[in-house]
Amino acid sequence: MVKEKLLRALNEQMNFEFYAAHSYLAMAAYCSAESLDGFANFFLVQAEEERFHAMKFYNFINALGERATIKSLCEPNNSFTSVLNAFEKALEQEKEVTKRIYHLSDLALDDREHATMSFLKWFIEEQVEEEDLFDSIIQKLKRIENDSNAFFMLDEEFAKRSFTPEGE
Repeated sequence: MVKEKLLRALNEQMNFEFYAAHSYLAMAAYCSAESLDGFANFFLVQAEEERFHAMKFYNFINALGERATIKSLCEPNNSFTSVLNAFEKALEQEKEVTKRIYHLSDLALDDREHATMSFLKWFIEEQVEEEDLFDSIIQKLKRIENDSNAFFMLDEEFAKRSFTPEGE
């Protein structure tokens, strides 16, 4: 049986993953409004991935014999000044996810909750990849700042991005 504090934190993280998906939808909407369909697709795929992460928490909580508790979502940021700004906000969000995953890992370690520690290992590795991805895109956007051809090539590249859940 998972201690109450850890269970509450797992539920909070599940809900934050749903919020992250909601936030990426707002970023996609901004890009769509700017007729940047590839960038919009990037964020739509990212939203799908975050929902997948939330459902991993949902399923894990249920597998522990506990109850997943769904809460309302806060309104995400809908104001962006540029695509670069949207990606910078996305990186901030990913860093917050990392911080939260580390906190969960610390709680699981303190409780000697080995199943949760094992479960969270995947998320720790995933967050390294996520932060690296967003940082890399931000660096590219900064380099191509005044090169509209390179910008639209990146938009076309992102139009091809898709999400396939692990195991499929």
